[in-house]
Amino acid sequence: MSFDGFSNVFLADVLDLKNGKSRPKNIGQYPVYGGNGILGYADDFNVDGETVISGRVGAYCGATYYENRPCWISDNALYAKAIGENSNKFFYYLLKSKNLNQFAGGSSHPLLTQGGLNEMELIIPDFSSQKRIAEILTSIDDKIENNLATNQTLEEIARTLFKEWFINFNYPNADGNLKQSEFGEIPESWSINGIGEICYVQNGYAFKSKDFQEQGVVGIIKIKNINGNVVDIKNTDFVDASVISSLDKKFKIESGSLLIAMTGAEVGKIGLVPLTEQNLWLNQRVGMFQEKTAYGNLFMYLLLSTDTYQTAIQNSALGSAQPNISASAIESIRAIIPPAELIETFGKTVKPMFEKILDNLAENETLINTRNSLLPKLMSGEIEING
Repeated sequence: MSFDGFSNVFLADVLDLKNGKSRPKNIGQYPVYGGNGILGYADDFNVDGETVISGRVGAYCGATYYENRPCWISDNALYAKAIGENSNKFFYYLLKSKNLNQFAGGSSHPLLTQGGLNEMELIIPDFSSQKRIAEILTSIDDKIENNLATNQTLEEIARTLFKEWFINFNYPNADGNLKQSEFGEIPESWSINGIGEICYVQNGYAFKSKDFQEQGVVGIIKIKNINGNVVDIKNTDFVDASVISSLDKKFKIESGSLLIAMTGAEVGKIGLVPLTEQNLWLNQRVGMFQEKTAYGNLFMYLLLSTDTYQTAIQNSALGSAQPNISASAIESIRAIIPPAELIETFGKTVKPMFEKILDNLAENETLINTRNSLLPKLMSGEIEING
């Protein structure tokens, strides 16, 4: 099968593929790539310039990355550079569109080899079309990265305010003037109490395993969907609409909800739900914070995502092989609790920041879907490339 302006080639014709090497021992400025991306930094590099990188072994076998700086490719990865008049960035996207893991040998411990990949048959356009495809997809990725950078900046501002108000006790009085407390002095109107004074935790519903589907319109949020303080609402399991038709609405997840993992190795991890119109429901062993105090969720997000409170949650979890924490145990975790009116004032201050964060997360979901739908169509020639 071929298209006008497209050529049938083997990967070895267009990419010079090589194995990485054992990483240097000394820490330095150059990123070190393994199968799961950057795993550290070293004082030396073994590649420079545009490079396509792929995980070679294990769970991240076939994961694909692009780098344009001097870096070290470890022996858990392969790397490639385009041969002749071909675009490295194009081949990064092309390989991302392939399930490279299918070319791996071994079942219990997958392994990608140069020989297996070099025989892969590809259909590629001419160089100018390669560059145009790469530009289109890069523009989408750049917007995604810009949104993430904006979110990081906004959250850092919110965290700085949180620390100043609720840790350093430098907060505005009712008249708007800054109240400055002595170092370590808890204001008289504050208390030390369980965080359940601000929010309670709603347990998820025990959906039956037989009800889960790979596709549908009713998404079920599980622990696996909470990652990096964000809830992944795209890669969910589903149930039929009949399953939730009579279910209590307390299990329904709304945009902006704050969720927490209540079992397993990552017990305590939290995540905000992006703005969405998806029909989402809470699975068992995932908790959802419900406010008792206005803007309590924003306060709780900034409190519980700190290392101190992540450790407190993990220490409160029971069981060694499979840690578990109950809703009541989460609510009993003690903190210095400010007055409700101060939490509300703080919430109103940072609300625009979090609205923008949630909006950017929602936009990124749309951009990722757009990129993923464009990718195979651009690569196959189904969508015509205009210069």
